[in-house]
Amino acid sequence: MASVTTTQTEPITAENVLRLFPDVNTTLVSTHNASNASQDADLEGYDEEQIRLMDEVCIVLDEDDNPIGSASKKTCHLMENINLGLLHRAFSIFVFSPSNKLLLQRRAPSKITFPNMWTNTCCSHPLGIPSETGANLEASVAGVKRAAQRKLAQELGIEARQVPTEQMRFLTRIQYKAPSDGKWGEHEIDYILVFKATEEVRYQGNENEVCDVKYVAPEELKAMFREEGLTFTPWFRLICDTLLFEWWEHLDDKDFEKKYVGETQIRRM
Repeated sequence: MASVTTTQTEPITAENVLRLFPDVNTTLVSTHNASNASQDADLEGYDEEQIRLMDEVCIVLDEDDNPIGSASKKTCHLMENINLGLLHRAFSIFVFSPSNKLLLQRRAPSKITFPNMWTNTCCSHPLGIPSETGANLEASVAGVKRAAQRKLAQELGIEARQVPTEQMRFLTRIQYKAPSDGKWGEHEIDYILVFKATEEVRYQGNENEVCDVKYVAPEELKAMFREEGLTFTPWFRLICDTLLFEWWEHLDDKDFEKKYVGETQIRRM
């Protein structure tokens, strides 16, 4: 299991972000000075499609989850920037079957960060575009739901009609930091979404993104954690160790919405 780390850095604000990170675009969406990851020495030797995806634009945040700019996926995932405090927005969605089994994916060997690791159904980033960026919590939740629907289709072939955004439930946000290796890592405010399907969700994994997909019950997932040789993404393991099994146990409770949905506080982990 990859470790989760915490370090003290200068808080990132709209006032100092350009001084600390010249590659950040403070207008959020821009067509000028676009990066070209395919010509980047940091990405030499990686999968061509995964290199292309490193040009995607992530939402750069301050510590209170306010958007203060945008930067390429590559810029946001370099440990040299993460160690200085660069923070971006992400989501993790947990898709449950009608019988409350959780759909897991194993990240493909071609992934630049956290390859070959088991994780929740889908975890990625909203883009720094108007439909996926929000300046307040309600708008931000709507944006990450659209991003989740987009990435479920791209990674797992799950059609949007199977996972309507209005049936996704936002639970909370977590902030965490974790290295993948010496060069790459994550430092995110991660929006946690759950989706309980009313009929079996059909999927077809994108081999460039995932190398295995399966449904598990709670005890089956716990058994996977005990199995030698299996590895898990740090955010997934963190969520499992602190929150997931309680949510899972009460998923069908009448007071689930009141008890768990829409938390406004950011959980710092």
